[in-house]
Amino acid sequence: MKTKRHPNRKPIHPGAVLREITLPEMNISVAKFAETLGVSRQSLNEIVHERRAISPEMAVRLGFVVGNGPNLWINMQSRFDIWIAAKSINTDKLKKDAQRLLKRA
Repeated sequence: MKTKRHPNRKPIHPGAVLREITLPEMNISVAKFAETLGVSRQSLNEIVHERRAISPEMAVRLGFVVGNGPNLWINMQSRFDIWIAAKSINTDKLKKDAQRLLKRA
C-alpha cells in the first residue's frame, strides 16, 4: 500500500536522495560519480546540494548508471518543482480572477 505525502510537506529534492542514499550505498565520492556520469564535478555537486535541478539528460545518465531508469529522477524533480511553483502562486487570487473571467464568457 502506497502512503501519500501530506500536501503541505515539501517533496524531497533528487539531490538529497543522491547525497543521503545513492552515493553512500555506492560508496562513491561526488567527483568519482560525476566522472562515471560524464558530467562535471561542479554540476553534480550543485545537484547534490539542491542548487540545481535534474535535467532530462541528467535523469537519463542517473537512471542508466544507478539502474533505476530516468523516470524516477525526472518525476522526483517534477514533483519538487511543481510544489515550489504552487507555493509561489497566490491561488486564491488566481481562483477569483478565473471565476470573474468565466462569468463574463
